Amino acid sequence: MPIESDERSDGSGQPDQILLGVLNAIERDARTSQRTISRELGVALGLANAYLKRCVGKGWIKISQVPPRRYAYYLTPKGFAEKTRLTAEYFSASFTFFRRAREQMSQLMAQCAANGWKRIAFAGTSELAEVGTLCVHDYPVTLVGVVDPARAGTNFCGVTVSASLADLGVIDAVIITGVKDAETILRATTDKIGEERVLVPALLGLRTASAETSAAEIRAAE
Repeated sequence: MPIESDERSDGSGQPDQILLGVLNAIERDARTSQRTISRELGVALGLANAYLKRCVGKGWIKISQVPPRRYAYYLTPKGFAEKTRLTAEYFSASFTFFRRAREQMSQLMAQCAANGWKRIAFAGTSELAEVGTLCVHDYPVTLVGVVDPARAGTNFCGVTVSASLADLGVIDAVIITGVKDAETILRATTDKIGEERVLVPALLGLRTASAETSAAEIRAAE
């Protein structure tokens, strides 16, 4: 059997995105391997294996043996239709994320401006932080830096990434923008600057004392 039966998952990624990635990889190269797919998608080999097995079971992929002892994977008409559907869903979800991220980051920028917090920093590099760099230009605040120890010294959307808040000098407030390990980032940031000056976008599903400020209070302050 060309696809092993191990369906264990390491929990990485979102199911639909992984499935779309598998279908795209096979469309690009029929002779791609399970190991190549797992590497490209950043998931465990067993997980890529399980998704390939699922695609075969659903009739989205067919397998042909090619010498020597290799297999080629082909998308069926049903597979092309499923890839089209997942692509449309992905773009719809991406647009929804961007809209919500922009609304929430803008609201937090407005809160900073209302409180007189001029110098702000982001904690964590992510798509959320990227959206934040677009929003910051609409408010009388300055993004003095992005903190992410794993990417310290690199450039992120025109801003140099720092290892710690201490590297940024005086900071009035920090917005949590790290998606992975957001709770850990929140705790570490709160310990350094105090809970009242740490802001959290609702998208992250975390709460702080500052997050309790109502939308009505923010609008009144504007």
